[in-house]
Amino acid sequence: MTDSTKTPYPEQIKPGTEAIWDALHEVADPEFPVSIIDMGLVYAVKNEAGHVTIDLTFTSMGCPCMEMILYDIRARLIKVPGVNSVHIEIVWSPPWTHEKLSSHAVEQLSVWGVSV
Repeated sequence: MTDSTKTPYPEQIKPGTEAIWDALHEVADPEFPVSIIDMGLVYAVKNEAGHVTIDLTFTSMGCPCMEMILYDIRARLIKVPGVNSVHIEIVWSPPWTHEKLSSHAVEQLSVWGVSV
């Protein structure tokens, strides 16, 4: 993804997490070629001395791609310099809604025939 198409960092981004957010931009939803950032699935990123915690949600509790996404997140983040461990906290509140999609995600999903 080029910088011109990458969704901007959320306003609450914390110093020292930029490379982590960049790596998360590379993790796509396995069903559609849209990053989990553009899908609005990542609620928070914390980095405490190389120990990274991600607050992550899914589009539904029955999402068939949960394990693949979790694996991809860990595989990408552990390659980020300075990251020693990755903990993913699955959160359901607030629930995911279509409003969390970035404009880029809406465009990409429409190409696949998904209306949002």
